[in-house]
This record gives sequence, C-alpha cells and structure tokens, in this order.
Amino acid sequence: MRKLILATLAATTAAVAVPAAAQDAGPFTGPRAGVVLGYDAMRPGDTQDSMIRGDQGSDGFLYGGDIGYDIAFNNLVVGLEGEITGSTGRVDNDPRDPSDFGYGRVKAGRDLYVGGRIGVIAAPRTLVYGKVGYTNARLDLTRNDTTTETGQNFNLDGFRLGAGVEQSLSPNTYAKLEYRYSNYGDARLNYPDGASTGTFGVDTDRHQVAVGAGFRF
Repeated sequence: MRKLILATLAATTAAVAVPAAAQDAGPFTGPRAGVVLGYDAMRPGDTQDSMIRGDQGSDGFLYGGDIGYDIAFNNLVVGLEGEITGSTGRVDNDPRDPSDFGYGRVKAGRDLYVGGRIGVIAAPRTLVYGKVGYTNARLDLTRNDTTTETGQNFNLDGFRLGAGVEQSLSPNTYAKLEYRYSNYGDARLNYPDGASTGTFGVDTDRHQVAVGAGFRF
C-alpha cells in the first residue's frame, strides 16, 4: 500500500511539474486553501495479529484546514494537498481493561495528512475526485477526568483513501463533500521528556465525512 501511495504521489507531482501542458479548465486550476468540518469516528481494526484490539471507539466533531494545488488537463484534474485537523473524539474507558479499544483513556489530537488527488470534471462547475496519501495522527492520554492530558501520546502512522465532489461557487470560491477512510498500522508511545517506545503494530480504522469550503487564488 505504501508503494502504491508513493507511486500515486510521484505521478501527481510529475503532472504538477509540467503546467505548460495544462489546459484552462476554469475553476479547478491553481492554489487553494480552505476549512474542513465534519464527523470523525475511530474504531479498532480486524487484523488478528494487531497488538491493540478492542470493541470501543471514539466519535467526534472534525475541524481544521487544508491547502492544495491543482492543474487541469482538459477534463482531468490532478493535484497535491495537505491538511491539519483536530477532533473532539475521546474514549472514556477503563484503561486497565484490554477490551476497551486498547489505548487507554485517550482523546484525539492533531491529524496531519499529505497526499494527491485525481478527478474528472463531470460538469462545468463540478469535479468528482479520488484521493490517496499518508496520515499521521496523535492520541493524547488523559487522566481519570478524561480531559486533563498526561503529556503522553500515541503517534500513529498510516494511509488515507477518499472520494469527494467539489462544486465551484464563483471564480474564486468552492465547496466540497468528502468521505475519507484512514488505517493506522504503526504506533509508538511518546513521553513528556521526549523519550518514546519503539514502533509496534496496530490496526486502527478511521472514518470521516467532511464538508469543506475555500478560496482559490
């Protein structure tokens, strides 16, 4: 999967590097920046050899922002994008019970994403696209009140796949709707003094439905 992600990003980068070949496709070309809001759900995966398993997950409100750069080739649009988001999701379980999600009492921290997207202009002002990339998320360990952070956090590495529809609202503004699936397969525990454990295997799924709005420069 990592090789697929790298190959997709390489192809997208190569396309962005040759703007002279691009055709004017109106609202779907150039740099952009926007806000992202939506629903965020994190659940244990189903890999049997994962070191972290359980039946409990978190649900929360997704919020953040993204930037990107797109180039159109006739009806085909390719681009690079980055995103930073947070979530109100948290798990208020008994940290001693291994059946409760496995991470202890945690709340969602920041989530970083970088990737590429490719889409088709289905109508003059409508873009339908898919996306793939790398995501790095953090789960902050909390105390018994489930709010106060201990300073320890789990750092998760994985991939993201998604699909969406973007609608041009004006020559410089747009709105979009996306579904995104992320899977985290590697984790490490970080301590307040900067020390951390080695990387260990996990299987954690994340499902998000997000709406976005932004400005294209």
